[in-house]
Amino acid sequence: MTILLIGLVIFLGVHSTRIVADGWRGAQIARIGPGPWKLGYTVLSLIGFYLLLWGYGVARQTPVVLWNPPVAMRHIAGLLMLLAFVLLAATYVPRNGIKARLHHPMVLSVKLWALAHLLANGTLADVLLFGSFLAWAVLSFRAARQRDRAAGTRYPAGSLAATLATIAVGGVAWAAFAFRLHEWLIGVRPFS
Repeated sequence: MTILLIGLVIFLGVHSTRIVADGWRGAQIARIGPGPWKLGYTVLSLIGFYLLLWGYGVARQTPVVLWNPPVAMRHIAGLLMLLAFVLLAATYVPRNGIKARLHHPMVLSVKLWALAHLLANGTLADVLLFGSFLAWAVLSFRAARQRDRAAGTRYPAGSLAATLATIAVGGVAWAAFAFRLHEWLIGVRPFS
C-alpha cells in the first residue's frame, strides 16, 4: 500500500500545481522555461504513474475488502464509463458541442472514471486509488472553471457533425476497452 500512496502523492501532486500553486507554477515556467518545466513534469508524472500502477498491482494480490458491491454496480459503472469515454473523446475532437458546453471534458472524464470504479470495487486499494483521483478531479475542475472565469475564456461553439463524431469515437473506444483491452491490460473482465 505504501508504494501506491507514494505513486499517488507524486502523480497527483505534480498534476495539482495548477490547483494549489498556479502562481508558483507560472513563476517556475518563466524562470526555467517551458521546455525544462514540461520535461520535469513529464518525468515526475511517469515515475508517479509507474509507482501507483505497481503499488495497485501489489495491493490487488492481497486485497483488503471493505465491502462487496452488488453486481448491478458493475453495470452502472459500465454506463458511466461509456460517458467517460465520450468525454475523453470530446477533449480531442475539435469544435464539438460537448467541449463547448462543459469546457473541461477530460477532467470530467476522470471524475466519471473514478466514480465508476469506486462503485464497482470495494477494496482498500480501490478506495485509495479511485477516491484520490475523484477528489483530485473535483478540485481540478473547480480550479479550471475559476481560471476560465478570471480570464474571460470563451470556448468556440460546437458543430453537430463534430459532436456526433465525438460520441461515435467515444463509443467505439469504450467498446474496445470494455470488451477487449480492459482484460488484456488490467486482467479484469468488466462484463463477465
